[in-house]
Amino acid sequence: MRRQNWTPGWIDLDTPNAARMYDYYLGGSHNFAADREAARRAMALWPELPLIMRANRAFMRRAVQYLAAEGVNRFLDIGSGIPTLGSVHEVAREVDPRARVVYVDRDPVAVAHSTMLVADDPLTEVVEADLTDAADLLARPEVRRLLAPGEPVAVLLVAVLHFVTDQQAPHLLVAELRDAMPPGSALVLCHAALEGRPDQAGSHQEIYARTATPLTMRSVEQITAFFDGFDLVDPGVVYLPQWRPDDPESVDPHPERMTGLVGVGRRP
Repeated sequence: MRRQNWTPGWIDLDTPNAARMYDYYLGGSHNFAADREAARRAMALWPELPLIMRANRAFMRRAVQYLAAEGVNRFLDIGSGIPTLGSVHEVAREVDPRARVVYVDRDPVAVAHSTMLVADDPLTEVVEADLTDAADLLARPEVRRLLAPGEPVAVLLVAVLHFVTDQQAPHLLVAELRDAMPPGSALVLCHAALEGRPDQAGSHQEIYARTATPLTMRSVEQITAFFDGFDLVDPGVVYLPQWRPDDPESVDPHPERMTGLVGVGRRP
């Protein structure tokens, strides 16, 4: 298996990695044979995975484009994985070439890949930190500089909170992030929902229960509660394809098939 120039020498290419599997679902090239094999096994149990992942990335793109057009040019992407194939800094800079981005992930493999991919980008930084220790995350110099008062910041929690268990108090973690965000900042959120496919929710959670990242799907009420202290941007909390689609006529008449609820809120 050929080692690519974005792969640090210490990385084990024979061990599947969730961030590289996500890249494979998106149709990217930053993955290896072990990742593709593991992804195919997951798809055998959950065939919609690639469609959901792509819908998730498409929502992120639309949200970043919307906020950049609204004048937000600082982005904190928590649980970022590997910034490939339509990443935040690429999307934001299509609107504002000055956009600054800090990617945060707890996975040292994803962080190592990310650091090498953006090594020549002075406006992008990568931090290894864990959302479940929000105080430590917020204390990192790169994050503190980004959240300095004066300019709004978009905090992205895209497909990450459902990997935080109820025992880890996810709503309190989001509130801690909210309180550190300057006025006018935005929360961009995507979360796996119980309501989308209730017939499959149990089996989906069982798949992830066998991994290092168990999945906690939540109700629409629980997901909407993450926006406490924010003003929801129209159309509110909706299914993945329904948030400001590029072509409203193309939205699936059954958007709940994507199983994810999303929203964007602004801090007054």
